Amino acid sequence: MKIKQLSVFLENKPGALSAPCRLLAEAKINIQTFALADTREFGILRVMVQDWEKAKQVLEQSGFAVKVTEVLALEVEDQPGGLARILEVLEKANVNLEYTYAFTVKHRGKGLLVFRFSDTDVAIEALKAAKVNVLGSSELFNLLGD
Repeated sequence: MKIKQLSVFLENKPGALSAPCRLLAEAKINIQTFALADTREFGILRVMVQDWEKAKQVLEQSGFAVKVTEVLALEVEDQPGGLARILEVLEKANVNLEYTYAFTVKHRGKGLLVFRFSDTDVAIEALKAAKVNVLGSSELFNLLGD
């Protein structure tokens, strides 16, 4: 159920984002989804790819600092209150949400979101108990067709 995500540290300057994207493209690694966060001096590119180990190697060989973190991909009802329901489950379990971002596709009419939690194992238990579908990597990447 836990999915590996790469966090790539970038300088906050023109062209900084295109370099890692170009490297992954040249290595035939498809970015399934990503998020970009920035400060005045640096940015963090968070990416999900099927072959995260190869992607990490390609990026590090080109001098990028890369960190691997575990995230969850969840189905969220695509209706008012869908996200609020998920957040209530986590609040009751006392799990902190560090960040989230979305896929651009839907699965069975539901949105797919990526979540990073302070305690992934507790989050999984609480979400499963609340009957929230937590997707595993194979299910996710089969669904996305990569």
